[in-house]
Amino acid sequence: MNPITMQLVADKYIRLALEEDISSEDVSTNAVTPKYQKGEVQLICKEDGILAGLPVFARVFALLDGDTQVEAYAEDGDAVQAGQLLAKITGDVRVLLFGERTALNYLQRMSGIATYTHTVAKMLEGTKIRLLDTRKTTPCMRVFEKYAVRVGGGENHRYNLSDGVLLKDNHIGAAGGVKEAVQAARAYAPFVRKIEVETEDLQMVKEAVEAGADIIMLDNMTAEEMAEAIRFIDGRAQTECSGNITMENIQKLASLGVDFVSSGALTHSAPILDISLKHLRTLS
Repeated sequence: MNPITMQLVADKYIRLALEEDISSEDVSTNAVTPKYQKGEVQLICKEDGILAGLPVFARVFALLDGDTQVEAYAEDGDAVQAGQLLAKITGDVRVLLFGERTALNYLQRMSGIATYTHTVAKMLEGTKIRLLDTRKTTPCMRVFEKYAVRVGGGENHRYNLSDGVLLKDNHIGAAGGVKEAVQAARAYAPFVRKIEVETEDLQMVKEAVEAGADIIMLDNMTAEEMAEAIRFIDGRAQTECSGNITMENIQKLASLGVDFVSSGALTHSAPILDISLKHLRTLS
């Protein structure tokens, strides 16, 4: 993760996570380690996967104590294996214990997303399809989760509501129709913005094409319906399929000729990657 992004965007969320875990003090740690004691602990991977979030992991300890040292033996994007030593963390034992859970929560979650995304992306190799995430992210975790998607080989859809025009069913309902929604977006949004329209059937697809949409999302359609829609669009707009896309069914879409596949499962359904801090020892 870019160090500037880390400090401008991520630090505030890391601080909130630390405050959530330590509202006043770590009673257990302060009881057994009442004063400074230098120590070292090992970061060990417990299952195979793709590593993501090591800079965030390290930043947790840095925010607690800038003298904490993280000696990494792997980096984000690496394929890691069960039993592999990923890093050694050296510093005040109290800091190592204060930050343990928060740092691991980030690293496990982000590595799990990268691992799941990598698995799905491999299924699309050899096609022109670009794999996208969605805004179905954990509140206050979006910057981390979308970063993990990129590490795993996916790409990011819009980051937030300010990032692009996506006219969904309720926007269309509020505007009074597809044509009206697209016209309103053209009149309001900066000219550099592409306009994407979510469609649910072929009639909506036809309306989106006629309205001049730049991207047409085929949402929750069957493979047969999507194939028919893509034939009708015939290159007049880019196409994105979405809706309940998982690694169990994504290969069925590879032959349709769609440009993008967006999957909320990349962030909302990825299991964590099991990683632990082990073998803490004091140093003289």
